Amino acid sequence: QVQLVESGGGLVQPGGSLRLSCAASGSIFSIAEMGWYRQGPGNQRELVADITSSGNTNYADSVKGRFTISRDNAKNTVYLQMNSLKPEDTAVYYCNAHIAYSRSYNYYSHWGQGTQVTVSS
Repeated sequence: QVQLVESGGGLVQPGGSLRLSCAASGSIFSIAEMGWYRQGPGNQRELVADITSSGNTNYADSVKGRFTISRDNAKNTVYLQMNSLKPEDTAVYYCNAHIAYSRSYNYYSHWGQGTQVTVSS
């Protein structure tokens, strides 16, 4: 069994910052890509940012220059530093990780439970 546990969401004023964390635990042999997605009211879930095990990153155009994704491979944890937050960043943020359970290196996608981020004055 694998679990992804997110933390760090909340209410913040426009222009403020938040840092999300997501820790993976359980039967983990290897983690490939880790990422953050979000789903706002009435919207489809969309990629915010992802990061490979070697540290290569990818961002949605809407968050470039404001958000930074990072990971600690020793702790099986991925972070999302969100600065200059805007009301349109309001959404439930979900952590995703591609995890292998054994030396077979078959990777399976896992999701966290989601954490609410609300940007409002």
